[in-house]
Amino acid sequence: MNLAIESRYDLSRFKVLVIDDSEHMQKLVNTILFALGVEQIQQSSDAKKAYEIIGWFQPDLLICDWAMEPVDGITFTRKVRQSPESPNPYVPIIILSGHSEKSRVFEAPDAGANLFLTKPISVKTLSARIQVLIDNPQPFVRTDQCFRPDRRRKDEGPPPGTLGRRESDPQ
Repeated sequence: MNLAIESRYDLSRFKVLVIDDSEHMQKLVNTILFALGVEQIQQSSDAKKAYEIIGWFQPDLLICDWAMEPVDGITFTRKVRQSPESPNPYVPIIILSGHSEKSRVFEAPDAGANLFLTKPISVKTLSARIQVLIDNPQPFVRTDQCFRPDRRRKDEGPPPGTLGRRESDPQ
């Protein structure tokens, strides 16, 4: 079964590295990716090993769990983005987490993740995130403190005169 994202993309040559210390989650993500047409998938249960795999596999996407031992997904993401020895500091990264606290949602992009996805995941949610990465590639921002995808979107922003408030926000 190939669900190809809105039938617009052929992901058969798309290369994905799945990094999760749970074998069950690795299998689930792999199954979803396969259903989306991805045929080239590598997996790692260890962030250190995953860093090595990036060098020879040259993935188009990393899907990384937040809560891993001994190196968590946020530390791994920072290393991919900021290390001078990084094999690809520009590779898109989706962070998976079973926790959706606001602090985590903001910490992931601050560390360099392109997107954040809360577990449990589904074909629909992962497909939507991959589609966002393909349709809206992000430029990168480098400062003294970080190197990460730019979160600003050209089509976003508060309407003039609202000072950043939305109608749902308290005045």
